[in-house]
Amino acid sequence: MSFAPQIKIPATYMRGGTSKGVFFKLDDLPEAAQQAGRVRDQLLLRVIGSPDPYAKQIDGMGGATSSTSKTVILAKSQQAEHDVDYLFGQVSIDQPFVDWSGNCGNLTAAVGSFAISNGLVDAARIPENGICTVRIWQVNIQKTIIAHVPVTNGQVQETGDFELDGVTFPAAEVQIEFLDPADDGEDGGAMFPTGNLVDTLEVPEIGRFQATFINAGIPTIFLNAEDIGYTGTELQDAINGDAKALARFETIRAYGAKQMGLIQDISEAASRQHTPKIAFVSQPKQYVSSSGKTITAQDTDLLVRALSMGKLHHAMMGTAAVAIGTAAAIPGTLVNLAAGGGEREAVRFGHPSGTLRVGAQAIQENGQWVVKKAVMSRSARVLMEGWVRIPAESID
Repeated sequence: MSFAPQIKIPATYMRGGTSKGVFFKLDDLPEAAQQAGRVRDQLLLRVIGSPDPYAKQIDGMGGATSSTSKTVILAKSQQAEHDVDYLFGQVSIDQPFVDWSGNCGNLTAAVGSFAISNGLVDAARIPENGICTVRIWQVNIQKTIIAHVPVTNGQVQETGDFELDGVTFPAAEVQIEFLDPADDGEDGGAMFPTGNLVDTLEVPEIGRFQATFINAGIPTIFLNAEDIGYTGTELQDAINGDAKALARFETIRAYGAKQMGLIQDISEAASRQHTPKIAFVSQPKQYVSSSGKTITAQDTDLLVRALSMGKLHHAMMGTAAVAIGTAAAIPGTLVNLAAGGGEREAVRFGHPSGTLRVGAQAIQENGQWVVKKAVMSRSARVLMEGWVRIPAESID
């Protein structure tokens, strides 16, 4: 029996923030995969190595974690006053689906760099030396993001001395602005989908919890760490090695998604793994990060732990950081109260790998909270570029 040879597709493997993913230009994909649908999903699943019952993604580019099972498709923007259209696909590790329901804030840091290096930004807008402002249209969430990318001698500057907890080596700093990061009401309601800063979330056979539901950056459910039996200082092994705890979190997430209006039935959460995120917060405490660094209570305004794709994240998702900064800026949310309450325009929070600072400006308009933008710094680097190869029958 004969088999067709593999096909090869131009691609770039990049780190953005604390994530890695495979980046494609839309017009480099096979024609059938240039449109949303089954063929595109099959292609991305095979590139990453999913679904994998061994949960290792050995036969693909994925790294078997939510942070490394990611894909990005970029094209010259179809939106006025934007440079690049950015579409993000979170690839399930053990299930045959790609979740298109949200953005990846970490990989956003690499979008501007890729766009500059791959001809998606007009040459006239790229300085010989200085900062190139890349205007990104985030297709998944229909929002504008601005990336400030350093350029040296006409090329993206990737090396530098900016350190990001959760990333081993320093690199050049890329500042990211998420404009109008709150939901506009099309998917699950306004920024606070229930209309409340704090709600009661009742989960059958598990309990009743205070929760802040917010659509900013990415739909997120915030809980108090102490209410669910944690301190807020936990590292990955404390939760990811506990199957019962993970199942409990997933059940809470499913009921929270329903209360947010993101799903109509609890069963739908299984096919919507990327959103909403679930996180728990606590007041500052001393702990030792995953790298062995001591984080003192004075180093942070609050502690946050977040789960992504069913596992505790090793650091913090960029979009969840936007949700944290936004919620912290609004007096009365669980995030704001954990940080000490009151008005604030920035917080430094502790996560399993260290700390991160994120800023957001919140104002009230007609009795409703509005956040114009959230800002944080990340870094990005090309790890490999060339082609990825997949068996031709993968996309038959």
